[in-house]
Amino acid sequence: MKVLLPDTIALDPELPAGAVTAVYDVRLPIPAEHTDAAVLVVWGNTADNLADAARRLTGVRWVQTLAAGPDMVLRAGFAADVVVTAGLGLHDRTVAEHTLGLVLAAARRLNLLVRAQIGRRWAAELGGLQPVRPTDSFRTLADANVVIWGFGGIAARLSPLLAALGANVTGVARTAGTRHGFPVVTASDLPGLLPTTDVLIDILPASPETAGIVNAAVLDRLPAHAWLVNVGRGSTVDESALLAALRSGRLAGAALDVFETEPLPSSSPLWDEPGVIITPHAAGGRPEGAAALLTGNLAAFVTNAPLRNVVSR
Repeated sequence: MKVLLPDTIALDPELPAGAVTAVYDVRLPIPAEHTDAAVLVVWGNTADNLADAARRLTGVRWVQTLAAGPDMVLRAGFAADVVVTAGLGLHDRTVAEHTLGLVLAAARRLNLLVRAQIGRRWAAELGGLQPVRPTDSFRTLADANVVIWGFGGIAARLSPLLAALGANVTGVARTAGTRHGFPVVTASDLPGLLPTTDVLIDILPASPETAGIVNAAVLDRLPAHAWLVNVGRGSTVDESALLAALRSGRLAGAALDVFETEPLPSSSPLWDEPGVIITPHAAGGRPEGAAALLTGNLAAFVTNAPLRNVVSR
């Protein structure tokens, strides 16, 4: 059994008997001598590389992506009987850390302070004496209402960090209840939460159901001082509606790590909005525990045991 490993990360999984590995370039077509592979591991692959693999790896039976979201693999066109597994859990810590950084940057107005620094301007309006509990702006996590839409592993790591700084955290997921000590509601309850939300954090995956789901109707229900933070997928946010909300003053700001088109084109008006913080899809990028996940799934694969993180298609 041949296992193809990407050249974008050093992987040394424990191999079951009879398994061999080969490293391939994620930017180029799969070499002819490796089209007999049964397993393809994906990390940082181009869309063309994945489409080529879907066409030419006729014997592939399983694709393991190290990304938390399998959307690129699902779009590549692999046969319906090819099992796809995702890298859920590999990015929980790093994305949670980055998200916390974005939320704090929004609260402390680091976007405006950096602009002032570049212009060598002492931004006195952002320093000096400040209200302890401002009611018309988001300036602190203390007593702030934070809603996390997409309450999975990343949210489980993020929520205690937010709560430690005084935030009231509510999750939104497919099923309601209590998870990791935090209340979770369904999307049908979201409209009632939004008017009292200070920060809406989007950690939704890309899917037909989530395309543009953060739209004008959602943004309009947020208070004018609220911020949107998106570390999920760019396709989940209607960027035109977001831009309109920012320019009209109906939304205070947005901290965005993902976009409809990546890299974000230089022509995008989002670059020039003072209320927007942009990071270049930098929240993840470090699949921690990838070798262990692959080792476990390889052992399961050869024994026909259930694989971890199988994606429903």
